[in-house]
Amino acid sequence: MQTTVTKALKGGEWLIKESASIFTPEEFTEEQRMIRDMCEQFLQTEIIPLLERIDHQEPGLMRSLMEKAGEQGLLAAAFPEEYGGLGKDFITSTIINDYLGAGHSFSVAIAAHTGIGTLPILYFGTPEQKQKYLPKLLSGEWIGSYSLTEPNSGSDALSAKTSARLSEDGKYYVLNGQKCWITNGGFADVYTVFAKIDGDKFSAFIVERGFEGFTQGPEEHKMGIKGSSTVQLYFQDCKVPVENLLGEIGKGHKIAFNILNIGRLKLCAAALGGTRHAITNSVQYANTREQFKQPIANFGAIKHKLAEMAIRTFACESALYRTAKWIDSKEAELLEGGKPYNEAVLTAAEEYAIECAILKVMGSETLDFVVDEGVQIHGGNGFSAEYNISRAYRDSRINRIFEGTNEINRLLIVDMTLKRALQGRLNLMGAAMEVQKELMSIPDFGSEDETPFAEERKMVANFKKAILLTAGAAVQKLMMKLENEQEVLMNIADMSIYTFVAESLLLRVIKLSGSEGDSQVYKDILSCYLYDAADRILKHGKDALNAFADGDELRMMQMGLRRFTKAQPFNSKDARRRISEVLIQKNTYPL
Repeated sequence: MQTTVTKALKGGEWLIKESASIFTPEEFTEEQRMIRDMCEQFLQTEIIPLLERIDHQEPGLMRSLMEKAGEQGLLAAAFPEEYGGLGKDFITSTIINDYLGAGHSFSVAIAAHTGIGTLPILYFGTPEQKQKYLPKLLSGEWIGSYSLTEPNSGSDALSAKTSARLSEDGKYYVLNGQKCWITNGGFADVYTVFAKIDGDKFSAFIVERGFEGFTQGPEEHKMGIKGSSTVQLYFQDCKVPVENLLGEIGKGHKIAFNILNIGRLKLCAAALGGTRHAITNSVQYANTREQFKQPIANFGAIKHKLAEMAIRTFACESALYRTAKWIDSKEAELLEGGKPYNEAVLTAAEEYAIECAILKVMGSETLDFVVDEGVQIHGGNGFSAEYNISRAYRDSRINRIFEGTNEINRLLIVDMTLKRALQGRLNLMGAAMEVQKELMSIPDFGSEDETPFAEERKMVANFKKAILLTAGAAVQKLMMKLENEQEVLMNIADMSIYTFVAESLLLRVIKLSGSEGDSQVYKDILSCYLYDAADRILKHGKDALNAFADGDELRMMQMGLRRFTKAQPFNSKDARRRISEVLIQKNTYPL
């Protein structure tokens, strides 16, 4: 079924092909490491000491911090030099999102500004719009915001009710409507606002603070990210100059959905920044908190938690930078082929939209797991506002809702994969038929392959077969009804998430095994992740098959599923203890 390729795979192609290489954080350039360290230093000196003031939304504070970030080039890194940007690559911009990700509400503000607040103008703006707005947005003089959600349109963004009509003199579009949950809305200068022209042409507009008929509501009182400005916006006969139409009339969906692809990857990056800090806080607390006359870090239950936090973080990071490199390489390829900058970036992001959705789910749920276990390690103190882990816990929860809910993203993973198969972009049918043939054949009990990581490679290859078996059967059995079987689709999505992350982790550990130093901790992380992933993939596959198959057909497919998720006996307790000892001895997350 699989062929091994050394060049970058197409989006979704990892399901039917085996990649021979991967880009990892260990390969950051010297400049990228310097930028990473600068981000860490900025957080430690400018943000962390002010978290309490930020959470209380001290007037002007967040704005001033954004301006400081602009002075250090953190708002402009990935933007073209012609607009005041630094012209850095996609990996570098991912690093910035990652290593500023532990800044709580500040991280939300800066990510919204540099992402959805600025990118629509960069990618879809006219030359005049770019020259007018981008230099000030990149310097931090102006702050950007994005206005899509309405009280009655969240995940169903295209059902928005905000309207726009051309004035009689043809000079303005007149907007009427309401937007809600607008990040940076309370202090932004420039807003990308979506509205329907003449009731049906979903379009986007650049709206400036101060436009006639544009007002905002008070700050929302939220469970978490309390320092992030979140308001409602109101448009009452708001006059927007015709030259502020963004993109084409009726093509606002292209702006809304394309921007989200990159946003999903960047959200995963920011979540990872948060996980590392939460793990470090938890390790340091476990090393100093004593019960029964010894540090709680000595206890097996705590070691298990610390190890699992590290396993999921390291695995997710592997998938993040694998995908970031693919997008970066695709951008470079398209630019060399003569594509304009904005088209190259958007096309590259769309190519890996499946992987971006996977990362969004994995990143947000990894952070949620880590901060939850972090609170547990802190015990009663974790419930106290005096300890930062409680803030991390509250702030984490929004990430499963931002950038499309995790449920929507799970549905998108499968929907986009199947659509690409129908379009001929992915040969899923051929791969699924090969799996069916294998199920009908006698299992191969030949001699064991003793090459390094042969067993792990086989496990990941079999995980892919489990997905193809389950998804192929679902398509054949349910056909057009499949889109309404959301539970089945989410089962298949979870199988895909675990498999993509497992392969990314495997490729990274293979690369690290050839480096100097003790690589045992990486092998332990890999073994633990694969061992658990096998059970999780089996469970999701069984649940999916049970939902639409029965009788002999079901029994045969269940047998195949068990074959493809087989894992050798493994002492995960000892492996986790070895992983936790690395964290405990170094008193930080060092991986």
